[in-house]
Amino acid sequence: MTVLDRFALEGQVAVVTGGGGGLGSAGAQALAEAGADVVLIARNREKLEDAASDVEAVGKRALIIEADVTDESALTAAAETVRRELGRVDILFNNAGITNPQTVLEIDPADFARIQQVNVVGAYLTVRAFAPLMIERKYGRIINMGSILSARGMANRAAYCASKAGLANFGAACAFEFGPHGVTVNTLAATVIVTDLNRELVRTQPELYDGIVKRTPIGRLGQVDDLMGALLFLASPASEFITGQTLFVDGGYTAG
Repeated sequence: MTVLDRFALEGQVAVVTGGGGGLGSAGAQALAEAGADVVLIARNREKLEDAASDVEAVGKRALIIEADVTDESALTAAAETVRRELGRVDILFNNAGITNPQTVLEIDPADFARIQQVNVVGAYLTVRAFAPLMIERKYGRIINMGSILSARGMANRAAYCASKAGLANFGAACAFEFGPHGVTVNTLAATVIVTDLNRELVRTQPELYDGIVKRTPIGRLGQVDDLMGALLFLASPASEFITGQTLFVDGGYTAG
């Protein structure tokens, strides 16, 4: 096997949560371009169909599953559907997540809890549903979508900070449990990546985002393509000796 072969995903199956838009659909397309068939999980069927079209456009199979990551029974059913239709799961990109730009004193406790439920409990339930398919085959790659806020604080993002720090540590714990079964678990921690989902926030909150740019050695916010290479690396056989880590893709934001 050549070095380049170790980055290929031909014949593999990737599951992407939050697959209906933003980083989820972009990640699904990148995984497909590297050779994987893709299972797209989200709540909005119209967006899922758009993302599936992008996967199919590069010649790979796309399986759509409408499910909420906080619904354990829906995820269990999704795993059984994938087993029946595709027979395997090699990669899980735990990408579903939400945020709320409010201060600690402003945010309603129910909203704070909802962010933990989606971002942390949702990832746990998804891992619980799909990891057994990896363990059976003694191979798997789990990538949790973290953030620079997995390791840093930020005003008006307390609930999100708490969830992303928890997600990274959850991934590290999973790495210990799943490593003996050939399954790696890592967290991909991105700076602000400009997508259609947050483009308006970037435009309307210049003070916040200008502050991030000023602290970033490379001097800009992230673009979707900046994240895809790291995602494919962690999803590939090339990363087999890397687990329990948080990989920051942030233009140097966390260097200082």
